[in-house]
Amino acid sequence: MAGHYRTVSTKEEGNGMQTLSLPPSPLPRTSEAEDELIDLYRNDDAGFASNGSNIALTRAQLTERRLAKNGIKSKSKLGGTTSSRGGRGYLSNPRKKRIVIICVCVLVVVAIAVAVPVAILSSKNQDSSSSSSSGGGSKSNGPTSGTDGSLVTMGNGTTFTYTNSFGGDWREDPSDPFAPGGKAQSWGKRIGEDEWVWGEDIIRGVNLGVTEPFIAPALYEKYVDKTDIAVFDEWTLALAMGENLAKDMEEHYSTFITEQDIAEIAGAGLNWVRIPIGFWAIETINDEPFLVGTSWFKAIEWCRKYGIRIYLDLHALPGSQNGWNHSGKAGSVNFMNGVMGIANAQRTLTYLRIITEFVSQEQYRDVVPMVGIVNEILWGTIGKDSVQSFYYAAYEAMRGATGVGKGNGPYVVVHEGFQGPAIWEGFMQGADRLALDQHPYLAFMSDYTSTMDDLAKKPCDWAVATNQSSKAFGVTVGGEWSVAINNCGKWLNGIGAPSDPHYDCDMWDDWASYNATIIASLKSVGLASMDALQNFFFWTWKIGDSTELGRSSSPMWHYRLGLQHGWMPADPREAINHCGGSQLFDGSYAASATGDAASMQPSPSLAFPPAKISPSFDATLLPTYTATGSVKTLFAPTFTAAPSATVGTGWWNAEDNAGAYVPVKGCSYPNAWDATAAALPTGTCG
Repeated sequence: MAGHYRTVSTKEEGNGMQTLSLPPSPLPRTSEAEDELIDLYRNDDAGFASNGSNIALTRAQLTERRLAKNGIKSKSKLGGTTSSRGGRGYLSNPRKKRIVIICVCVLVVVAIAVAVPVAILSSKNQDSSSSSSSGGGSKSNGPTSGTDGSLVTMGNGTTFTYTNSFGGDWREDPSDPFAPGGKAQSWGKRIGEDEWVWGEDIIRGVNLGVTEPFIAPALYEKYVDKTDIAVFDEWTLALAMGENLAKDMEEHYSTFITEQDIAEIAGAGLNWVRIPIGFWAIETINDEPFLVGTSWFKAIEWCRKYGIRIYLDLHALPGSQNGWNHSGKAGSVNFMNGVMGIANAQRTLTYLRIITEFVSQEQYRDVVPMVGIVNEILWGTIGKDSVQSFYYAAYEAMRGATGVGKGNGPYVVVHEGFQGPAIWEGFMQGADRLALDQHPYLAFMSDYTSTMDDLAKKPCDWAVATNQSSKAFGVTVGGEWSVAINNCGKWLNGIGAPSDPHYDCDMWDDWASYNATIIASLKSVGLASMDALQNFFFWTWKIGDSTELGRSSSPMWHYRLGLQHGWMPADPREAINHCGGSQLFDGSYAASATGDAASMQPSPSLAFPPAKISPSFDATLLPTYTATGSVKTLFAPTFTAAPSATVGTGWWNAEDNAGAYVPVKGCSYPNAWDATAAALPTGTCG
């Protein structure tokens, strides 16, 4: 259930926070966001020619291995035969193409409005779940478990039937909340008992979304055009909510994603979730209006119970890293850009340490093996040097807290900035468990001429670059994608943004009228995307109903709806070898990529901060914060059925005692969310 995080201070906190009077929020899209260029995924086989007979043999061997690993015999109902579709390149040489990037992506279960959810269990409403004896379930005061057909009683007393045709099970022990949990599928790895092996085990996941307008339309419809505040992102929504902020947000977080959703995700053949969160999971400063610490606090407990692992993504950063609504505040980019760019980045480094320390505790590390440092950073505005400089600083901060080597902290995930994976080859080579996240979307490619059959094949073009990145960089995941072949959907492009006139969006949004041809084509997009990206997270599991439409919109972004109506596969293993191709990754990562190298010192990168900050500032003249503040921690949960359980303090490494970045006392800072063209401070601050 929703609640608030509690924080503790270890020393006096800097009190230089200045109350700022913010101007009205700008429109949701600016020239910065509109000018970001994204194409990067094109067909390019040239550099990967190989002997045909060797290719056929290798492909057959790898396909057999993948089928066996996933519990499928080569003559199974899925066919077991290799596709005759030729291999196509996923682009190693990205070229840029103007595109309207929209509010896609953002956080739904611990994410938006707050939360480093994944990592927290609420001390309230911690009623333990139980099962009936039907369907393989057991009921007792000790451990409880169940298989397909068992009845699960949730904390609020409601029940549902656990459905899992893949041999998965759920497991919990109220008296020992950190005991080994469930197994999502029979071939999966039980949390707390079995080690996830990169290169052998495959991520098949979904995002849990954010409080983005198109994902949670009913939450916004209550306030859009109902007050004198123009609502188009979470910042303005929070302002419009006023005294209803806590009530409405907590109700959303406690009902939108529930324990039953996590159980259904396992039953859909999926085994991971990506949970986007905003920095306000930890704190806000000045007049930032977000509700601090609200989220689905039981996410980590539920995921343990049903065998689902978590990729926790810091989705919204102070100042906004891209100016899009899913960064918390639409408008200008003030992260590593403008007068407050460095200060906002320093603040983020503190938050990444806090998150890393929490998930590195032995009670939670098996459930949360990956942490993303930033979502969809706006490369074209911020610039290569500043992006890579921050990535290096974030890695150093996180590994400084955990140490290096397998088992010491989570994988550190960086986003490719919509530049394609190829340009990241060699970046921080030798780093300990550094992973790359890519977000290829067909929806925003402005392709108005390709047939549906052609569009359904395009995701296969992503395979070569994904395979090459896995070999040259390390673990490479598709953190976001959808089966959308256009940008139709209520508020998908932002509140107030018009529909693209090139498409019949009324037809595409009327999912109840999809015919067999449309359903089959969308399913082909999904299968191609799954096969090409290999380790993937669909965006997103669920789209909420619109009170104005009386149904959900944006159906091509709604995995659960697609599962019910046929445009998402009932068994994601059906995607294996859908694209065919010759450049399959054999699962052999570099030793440092999985934390197994004897020495893991990344190749030199740019110093933080870089010498220049866009648009054109000398970094030495910009205001900065000082690392002298008290560090807040994510508080440990409590369990009524296990009051003596060792839940951790929220801080894994007692020797990590550096201060938090806070304003310098006595300094006057410009508005941290609107400082791209602000005057430089006259005095020294930092």
